Amino acid sequence: MTYALIIDDNRNTADAMKQMLDLLDVENKIAYGSSAAIAILGNETPGLITLDINMPGVDGFEVLAYLKREPRLMKVPVVVITSDDQPETRQRVMSLGASDMLIKPATLDALEVVLQKLGIC
Repeated sequence: MTYALIIDDNRNTADAMKQMLDLLDVENKIAYGSSAAIAILGNETPGLITLDINMPGVDGFEVLAYLKREPRLMKVPVVVITSDDQPETRQRVMSLGASDMLIKPATLDALEVVLQKLGIC
């Protein structure tokens, strides 16, 4: 895997995800919001994306739909990390092609389980 791209508009949450990925020895970089993410994704193909849903402007649903339409990015595993624990949200992100969904605040153990299922660590 090249690296994991963390997409979250909340700096504290993004930084916490970075620390967890560092502890799991997964190289990573942060995009603070969807605009920054789209700029990075225009030139790079990460091996994993963690994606917040509730972001201003272009939300995570729209980013996920874009990722799964783009041939170069459509096979990149996407783990949605959100505070929205509604069954409708889970159903929507999974139908859009997310690999998994974690509820904020995500724990190191939960993240590790998901990454193991994806064969990343």
